[in-house]
Amino acid sequence: MKISLVDEMRNIDRQAKEKYGIPELLLMENAGRQSADAMEHLLGGVAEKNICVLAGSGNNGGDALAAARHLANHGAKVKVFLAGNPSHFTASAAVNRDIASRMGIEMQALDSERALDKLRVVLKRFSDGVLDGILGTGFQGELRGNTAELVRAVNAAGKPVVAIDIPTGVEADTGKVSGEAIRADLTISLGLPKVGHLLCPGAEHTGKLMVDDIGIPSELLGSEDLRQELLDDGLAGTLLLHRPMDVHKGSCGRVLVVAGSRGMTGAAALASRAVLRSGAGIATLAIAESLHDIMEAKLTEVMTQPIPEIAPGILGGDRAMGSLLELADRHDVLLVGPGLGRRQETSELVRYLAANIDKPMIFDADGIHAFRKHPELLAEMGRIPVLTPHLGEMAALLDVSVPELRESLLPMAREAAKEYKSVFVVKSECTMVVYPDGSAFFSTKGNPGMATAGCGDVLSGTIAGLVKQTDDGLAPLAGVYLHGLAGDLAYEEKGEGLIASDVLEKLPEAICQWKRSGR
Repeated sequence: MKISLVDEMRNIDRQAKEKYGIPELLLMENAGRQSADAMEHLLGGVAEKNICVLAGSGNNGGDALAAARHLANHGAKVKVFLAGNPSHFTASAAVNRDIASRMGIEMQALDSERALDKLRVVLKRFSDGVLDGILGTGFQGELRGNTAELVRAVNAAGKPVVAIDIPTGVEADTGKVSGEAIRADLTISLGLPKVGHLLCPGAEHTGKLMVDDIGIPSELLGSEDLRQELLDDGLAGTLLLHRPMDVHKGSCGRVLVVAGSRGMTGAAALASRAVLRSGAGIATLAIAESLHDIMEAKLTEVMTQPIPEIAPGILGGDRAMGSLLELADRHDVLLVGPGLGRRQETSELVRYLAANIDKPMIFDADGIHAFRKHPELLAEMGRIPVLTPHLGEMAALLDVSVPELRESLLPMAREAAKEYKSVFVVKSECTMVVYPDGSAFFSTKGNPGMATAGCGDVLSGTIAGLVKQTDDGLAPLAGVYLHGLAGDLAYEEKGEGLIASDVLEKLPEAICQWKRSGR
């Protein structure tokens, strides 16, 4: 399923009217019906229940007014509070306001403090559910005045809330919230999901997300001009290549993992084992020679190779460079960085490998740090590299603060992918994969329990392990999906107590489930 930006959705609405002749009122009617159905879903029925409908003067308010009619027809006791300026109602919203009035639905303009007081009483004592149709996806900035008071009143009441298209106060293109925003239990997105539904803090306010096309032609909703997409089960089912009967370990992928340092051997172990658990045939861990015996005892299926070190547990220098170049010749894919350390000599080693190896390469953690003051070197590599930063690592690479990055995460990631000719797997509450051509994919898997040390190492190993099992360039998508699915399986058993190795051990089960769903 595609994801739309605000201007893209406006263009889709315009084309629906101009190209297909679909009246705005018909789309609003469909939106109202689906919003009413969403409320029924949330409450388990609306007959004899008190529903508070909050309607602005724009088309979002028109959707809410249309929903009010359907809720009333289904037996609900509906009270509508008009939050917008009466003189600013759009034509279609005004039509639905007038119809609701003729049906005898109670309406109250929120034009005074007295009216707000009445709303607070209704919300606390006489409401079973609230429908938010105050502001739509065009909102930006900070709520002020009566609108901010209205949102505070809704949140304070603690009643079940359905938001139409996006919760009031959330910016649809970024998920940004400046001050107040409705905390919805369920959001019914019209046409397509929006970026603001997926990235925090907007995702936190969205609640459960439902999407309805409201009658917009599928040709418009699936347009190739839309460069954002959900990494959902349907897309994931197309990613994994069929494994033939005559397959052998060499044809499934030979992955060299350059990782680990004193105190950080766990990262190297997790990443290396994830390579094999994701289905690769061979994993070799290149580790500082003083740590080699420890890792050889710790890892059974992963091969280990001691590499000359410049200090106990620290890689760097000409001898290490030569050893790693020789090893790389015997492998298909390189994963560089988990727990590797940030000594200057180590970072120089990482940059040397990037400049001298013409094979698929994934950089994680300290591998990304090596390019912090030299990101332009990524664009000079022989192959398009894959980087797997969390928000802190991404912000450091781009020399911005994490709050600055969060406010413009998608555009900044797009610009970086284009400028540095790299694929960025940006790890957050909704992991995002961005390609140099601007294509962006948002994960539908994963959970809060995965906020634990080592999960990123498992992810980078999973991506590396899938390079030879997917078509060119698709391993980041496959790895993010598989890692998130394994995390969800682990979360069902462990909850917030899960650790990275729980995700690692669920990778085979997740692969089986993935294959079954793709048939």
